[in-house]
Amino acid sequence: MITSISAILPRETVNPMTATGWPPSVTTTPAAAASIDTGNARRDAHLRSADFFDSGNHPDITFTVDGIRPSGRGAAVTGALTVRDRTRPLSFDAAASVQGDGEIWLDAEVHINRAGFGLTWNQMGMASMNNTLIIHTVFARR
Repeated sequence: MITSISAILPRETVNPMTATGWPPSVTTTPAAAASIDTGNARRDAHLRSADFFDSGNHPDITFTVDGIRPSGRGAAVTGALTVRDRTRPLSFDAAASVQGDGEIWLDAEVHINRAGFGLTWNQMGMASMNNTLIIHTVFARR
């Protein structure tokens, strides 16, 4: 799990479920690569190393949203994912729900091949190149 993520959307961004005011502009969401926390300190240190995220030289993993529109029971999101300074297009459908306090949640599982981002370390072929990103995004008014 990446534990340090931030994004600021303009105040006029109202409801990504109905695409009202979306996208206000291209929105980039950085995540600190060094904040990875799998619950195993040794594995986390290896994931932060040059074998994987190389967080010392590439501190941020970013997702740049360039489109979101209503789709089925949620939203279709398009953008670009950047890891280790390698950018690849990424599109996915997200389930949407409105919570009692007015928060809007978007949830998705996105399949990627980590080799496309230069994450090719694989001692003895034990680690899959195909991985799943689990996305849980909360939109809330401040």
